[in-house]
Amino acid sequence: MVRAEAVHKSFGHVEVLKGIDLEVGAREVMCIIGPSGSGKSTFLRCINHLEKINAGRLWVDGHLVGYREKGGTLHELPDREVAAQRRDIGMVFQRFNLFPHMTALENVVEAPIRVKGMAKDAARARGTELLERVGLADRVHNYPNQLSGGQQQRVAIARALAMEPKLMLFDEPTSALDPELVGEVLDVMRGLAQDGMTMVVVTHEMGFAREVGDTLVFMDDGVIVEAGDPRDVLSDPHHERTKAFLSKVL
Repeated sequence: MVRAEAVHKSFGHVEVLKGIDLEVGAREVMCIIGPSGSGKSTFLRCINHLEKINAGRLWVDGHLVGYREKGGTLHELPDREVAAQRRDIGMVFQRFNLFPHMTALENVVEAPIRVKGMAKDAARARGTELLERVGLADRVHNYPNQLSGGQQQRVAIARALAMEPKLMLFDEPTSALDPELVGEVLDVMRGLAQDGMTMVVVTHEMGFAREVGDTLVFMDDGVIVEAGDPRDVLSDPHHERTKAFLSKVL
């Protein structure tokens, strides 16, 4: 579902990604861990072209992301085509980014109606079903300021799912939440994994990575230091840098 080859990304003179190679299979859950500033979130944003890569190639479901290749040269796609690619990639951010003037249901149905042209009645029925799926059947008509952080994040997940994505990206989805609200969001993500959703999750939740992840990737200073089965990496890391990091977070 995702393939990265020698992906580089710089901001000015600062090289943030220094040649990332990885693959995520369909229905696989990949968890990415590492210290702040290691490039985890930047890589996630590159997958859906929110950040443009400086070198390398990124494919989602067999299609180059953000570019067309002609004669060995990459040509950036027009905004309209990039937006069309993004329809298949759901993304959930640290901050919930809900529209404050819209109810939970209105937040969920906005994109299917405006972007996909879905009929309003069908979109509302689907949106209600998705909010029920994330445990918010009784919050359909609440505005974001009437919801807890965990509830807002679950609305954000339902909103991403409303576009029926092939791939879900989660950028530290629980890091802005109070500790007692983390579990309700992780439970929704567990359900998605059980349903076969392909997911790439940047996270600090090691228990979730161990339990739900198929692959665990440890990044530091813009490179992948270690990758493998989450249980193996967490219990018996091979690299000293991985050991040092895990000794502080486990």
